[in-house]
Amino acid sequence: MNYLFTSESVSEGHPDKVSDQISDALLDQFLAFDPNSKVAIETLVTTGQVVVAGEVKSSAYVDVQEVTRSVINKIGYTKAAYRFDGDSCGVLTAIHEQSDDINRGVDKEDKNEQGAGDQGMMFGYACKDTDNYMPLSLELSHFILLELAAIRREGKEMTYLRPDSKSQVTIEYTEANEPVKVHTIVVSTQHDEFDDDEPMLAKIKEDVINILIPRVKALLPERVQALFGDDIIYHVNPTGKFVIGGPHGDTGLTGRKIIVDTYGGRGAHGGGAFSGKDPSKVDRSAAYASRHIAKNLVAAGIADEILVQLAYAIGVAEPVGVFVNTYGRKNVKISDGEIAEKVKTIFDLRPAAIEERLKLRNPIYVDSAAYGHMGRTPVTITKTFESPYNGKVTKELELFTWEKLDFVSEVKKAFGI
Repeated sequence: MNYLFTSESVSEGHPDKVSDQISDALLDQFLAFDPNSKVAIETLVTTGQVVVAGEVKSSAYVDVQEVTRSVINKIGYTKAAYRFDGDSCGVLTAIHEQSDDINRGVDKEDKNEQGAGDQGMMFGYACKDTDNYMPLSLELSHFILLELAAIRREGKEMTYLRPDSKSQVTIEYTEANEPVKVHTIVVSTQHDEFDDDEPMLAKIKEDVINILIPRVKALLPERVQALFGDDIIYHVNPTGKFVIGGPHGDTGLTGRKIIVDTYGGRGAHGGGAFSGKDPSKVDRSAAYASRHIAKNLVAAGIADEILVQLAYAIGVAEPVGVFVNTYGRKNVKISDGEIAEKVKTIFDLRPAAIEERLKLRNPIYVDSAAYGHMGRTPVTITKTFESPYNGKVTKELELFTWEKLDFVSEVKKAFGI
């Protein structure tokens, strides 16, 4: 019997994502001027107020207020009517030095023996739903909000849009885990005040179906476009009104959208958030490494669906465990345990090796802080960072290195494919 699976996404203007972007923008500033910075920054946003707290060890000095306001304005919170805007909100800072007790387990004389910044387990997942080896329900949820944000910034259609929004997509699958159709789409978008609520709701629903969804479909390959039938169930702003939103409508916190950030509920999640953390924190770096492994294994044909777990002890370089689950969908005649053993011979899983292989000691993180850390397209860009305290630096950066299919040939060789 077919089954339904659902994933959600939230926009860059969602209060939790505002917090994530502020935390990662501050991390990027530290890494731009001191690549060895140790950073763990949390952000809280609410009506007219931002609180930034955490631990930092760095030779760089960052103007927290300037960076925070710049992020908020770039997202689109630029009007007093939103009760939260970059130019007028308060910014409180409570950042102090990283604990020496933690640092002594991370910094080692031999860099290759750098210990994990904390204990924990991290998961990576990949499947053949999409060309990016991501669950289709999550990829469509992200695309809906990316296009909604693009429409808002263009300012030509749907001119009532405000920055906060959420999406949710339900896909019908066969028992063999093949997507059959798009079953339900939910879109809730913040909007300007209207004189009459009922015509407003009808207008927004009409625009979502006739303007937004066709733009999303145009981004998709034909095999995915074919899953959009005439019988899709739409729920658009189902409460009927969404004027009060963003940090004024709901307090936001860093790290509170970890399923949106990863696989939309597919696979598993170890519980650790990403944003605001430098790559010595394996919550982040090992989650990226496990995605890199899973994606390359699926692309190499080892299985049609794979979950990879890495687990670490604080201060210890080698992982305490490597686990692989192929959900009975493997294409090789060895056990999942044997696949895990081969993974350990192909990929160096020590934190320092992960940082080097994926080029993680670079200011690359704010670009990942909205619309998912996984399933993104690797790209090289040039960024300039300026600071009244540290000067100006221009860097060529590789974004989303963990999405590269650069180990496929090595995987095939190791598995004799």
